[in-house]
Formats: sequence, C-alpha cells, structure tokens
Amino acid sequence: MEKLEANGRSHVRWVVLLLLCLMYLITYLDRVSLANTATMVSKEFGFSKVTMGVIFSAFIWAYALFQVPGGWLGDRFGPRRVLSAIMVYRTIIAVLTTMVTGFYSLWGIRFMLGVGEAGAFPTATRAMQMWYPRDERGFVQGISHAASRFGAAIGPPIAVAIMIHYGWRSVFYVIGVLSFLWALLYVIVYRNMPEEHTKVSRAELTRIRGLDENGEIKQANVAKRPKVPWSVLLKHGNMWAVMCAYATYIYSLWFFLSWLPSYLVEYRKFTLIKTGLFASMPLMAGVVGDAFGGWLTDKLLVKTNNLKFARRSVAITAMIGCGTCTFFAALSVNPLTAVYCLTAAMFFLEMTIGPAWAVPMDIGGEFSGTVSGMMNMGGQFVGALSPTIFGFLVSRGSWIAPFMVSAGLLFIGAAIWAFWIDPEQSVIDKGEGMMGLPKA
Repeated sequence: MEKLEANGRSHVRWVVLLLLCLMYLITYLDRVSLANTATMVSKEFGFSKVTMGVIFSAFIWAYALFQVPGGWLGDRFGPRRVLSAIMVYRTIIAVLTTMVTGFYSLWGIRFMLGVGEAGAFPTATRAMQMWYPRDERGFVQGISHAASRFGAAIGPPIAVAIMIHYGWRSVFYVIGVLSFLWALLYVIVYRNMPEEHTKVSRAELTRIRGLDENGEIKQANVAKRPKVPWSVLLKHGNMWAVMCAYATYIYSLWFFLSWLPSYLVEYRKFTLIKTGLFASMPLMAGVVGDAFGGWLTDKLLVKTNNLKFARRSVAITAMIGCGTCTFFAALSVNPLTAVYCLTAAMFFLEMTIGPAWAVPMDIGGEFSGTVSGMMNMGGQFVGALSPTIFGFLVSRGSWIAPFMVSAGLLFIGAAIWAFWIDPEQSVIDKGEGMMGLPKA
C-alpha cells in the first residue's frame, strides 16, 4: 500500500465522486443516444414502432443478464481495472454502431453494449462502499445518478444539433471519444481503496472508516478474491424484495430513456426542435430528484439514527408521487400539461435512487457490488419488457394504456418498500429473512 498523508486534511473522496459522476453522465449520454436518433434511424432503415421497441430492449436484456457477472468482477478485480475496461469497450461499440446495416446488426450492437455496460453501476457501487461512510452513501448515490440523468437530459438537444449538421452517426463518434478520455483519466487518478491513495490524509481516512474501540482507524472489510455466499444470497427474502422494488422503478424509467422523444413528436405533435427542449425537462427534473432524494435519506439517517425510516420513507413517498403524476400525465388533454406532469413524475421517480442504491451497501458488506448487481439485474429484466410493451400498446392504438401500467407498478413498489424491504437485514448472513418477510 502507498503511504498516507500524515498531516492535514484531504478531500480525495470528492475527487473520486467527480470521476464517478462523469462516468455516469457519459453512460447515460450513450444509453439515450438511440432514443434521440430513433426518428432518423427508423426513417433510414424503415423500422416500425414494434421493431424499434425490440431494438430498444436488446440493450436492456443484455444489461440485465450480465449485471451479476459485472458486479462480481468489480468485487474480485476492483473498480479501477473493471471500470476503465468498460469505458474502453464502450468506445469500440460506439464506433461499430455507426457501421450498422439494418435490424440484425443494430440489435446485435445494442445487445453487446448492454453486455459491456452491465458492470458499470454495480462496480461503481463497490467503489462507493469502499470510499464513503454510511451517512454519505445515499448522497453519493443520489449525486452520481443525478449526473447520469443530466447526461440523459442534455442528450436530446446535443443530439439534435449534431444530427442537423453531421447526421445521426456523429452522435456515436462523440460518445466514443468521451468514453476513451474518461478511461485514461480514471486510471491515472483513481485507486481501489483510500488506503492506497497517497493524497488521502489520516483525517479523511478516519472519516471514511471510523475508529475502533481502541481509537485506531478501522480496517477495511475487504477480501481480494471474495467467495460469494450464493446459497444464502439467492434464498434471502430481503434480496428478492430489493430486486422487486427496483423492478417497478426501472420499468417506468425506460419510458423516459426510450419512447419519450417519439411520444412528444408523434402523440403530442411537438416539432423536432421543441422535442429536444421538452424531452430534456423531465430528465433535468430527474437530476434534481436524484440529488434531493440522496441528500434527504442521509439527512434523515443523521437526524433519527433510524436506517429503516431514512431509506423507506423517501422511497415510499417518491414512488407514490411518481405513480400519481404518471396517471395525470396520461389523461391530460393539453400537451404542455402532460409535459409538466411527466416532469414532476421523473422528479419523484429519481428520488428513489438514493435509498435504492444505498441499501445494497447497507446490506451487502464486502459483496455490495454483487448485491447491487442482483438488484439491477432484477430491475432490468422487468425493464426490458417496458419499451416492447409500450410499442405494442401504441401499435394497438393506445398511448394511455402504457402509462397506466407504469403507475400501477409504482404503487406496488411503494408497498414493497413499506412492508418487505429491511435496510438493516444483511443478505449475506444466515438468519431472518430467508425467503420470507423481514421484521418491520
């Protein structure tokens, strides 16, 4: 290990957070790139609504399938190697996207993007678990996901500007360059643990790790090659609760990441320029919701010292708020009112991120990358159905029915948070919660 700074204070963990936020931002610029170029892509290749829905879902299926392997890789080999490799891989995929010739090649490229990108957020969660104390984890998850939604929010106007002047393929070239530059910066600056970083002071390490009963800095709870207790993890009721609740969130999120621009153009009759603006509004609200929800759950934890209340109350309020706003957006006659309702819905939806991604760190210990990967896997399997179901229902003549499905799932998610999820119940230790309801 490299020698720590003995004197003075440092703030290296906030530099680490900035790096992770940039990665999240680029990730979502990439993730919504196809949605933002969908009108031109569909026109060039003659894709129908159902076909585009299937293509949108290709990424999500692969993303879901490889969440757990990606999280396990982050736990085993460390975030420094894994995240840098993911971003270089994304550069290659971005370039290959510009070479597609039709449905099969585009579907395959989006699937391969999902394979490579699956480990990004679980591995970043492992980094956060090592670099931040418990009362900062909701905040850092909220801020990093706010950066991702900011990337999604600025994506539409940037994509429109690039497409008008240079065509839709240029959007992917820009993403490839950004991904490669980030990978270089990350390898230079980041270390897997604060103990390994020469710029981390003892004061900052004490803030991160805390002190033991002898007044010494606690040792990091980390194994170089951890053996995942699969027999416990896969049977644990609390693990399944976290997966199910997150699935209700992801299903609704994928409307905003796939169909929102098309919905505004084709159903609400906005021009392409106005769509670039109005598609950004809900996603910008999501930026605020991410940061606020993460801040609020940590604030409540500090004030009450009640982990269950701090995590549950924010998530339940957010899901009920999103479900209600989604319902009104669907039924609104006025296009602008619908946009405002969707903006409020996205704010509430993203408020769930802080507590949702803090919980895997609360209950996963040294396997937080694997646990967060399982949570995201469960969510993405359900989320993969969202673009396809949306496209199918629209092809049957209804732009309202898809929103009703989302609202219903969000109310179910609120109930799961209220009666099933226990942020204080470890999912890697045998005991209460084995395929049952944890105590409230």
